[in-house]
Amino acid sequence: MISTDLFGPDMLISYRGHIAPEWIDFNGHVNVGYYIVAFNLGSLGFLDAVGLGRTYPARRGGSTFALEMHATYDREIHLNDPFELHTRVLDCDSKRIHMYHEMRHADEGWLAATNEIITMHINMETRRSAPFPDDIFKTLDGIRRAQANLPIPSGVGRTIAIRRPRHAAP
Repeated sequence: MISTDLFGPDMLISYRGHIAPEWIDFNGHVNVGYYIVAFNLGSLGFLDAVGLGRTYPARRGGSTFALEMHATYDREIHLNDPFELHTRVLDCDSKRIHMYHEMRHADEGWLAATNEIITMHINMETRRSAPFPDDIFKTLDGIRRAQANLPIPSGVGRTIAIRRPRHAAP
């Protein structure tokens, strides 16, 4: 996790990196699967910062599992380009986090891709959903409240479909 002020009013910088050679596909840009790898690095950075990351299963017997995600690919990013992942908590409840990530070119600031994801807190012994510990939920909810005045990104909650005029046949 890069950001140090978890309770600031802006999206958190959860990861910084460069586009790796193995991420490039035959079209000369990042393969769709590696965008998800990058977004996962952002999720891990965020989860580490709030106490739910890599050491959490051993320390406290819980983890988080992804339930659903949606990615958009807004502008090509290329080999060796520096990028940052910006993370926002859109919502949370006793067991789930609704997060939103933006991949931005680190030097120029333009949006390359987005990722919306819902994760569920899991008791690793039973491998069933379980409430967050009180201290973790307090942190998550504090971040959600701190970011609540940010505008909702245009792609959040959208469905996937081919948009057609009502009168057009498939």
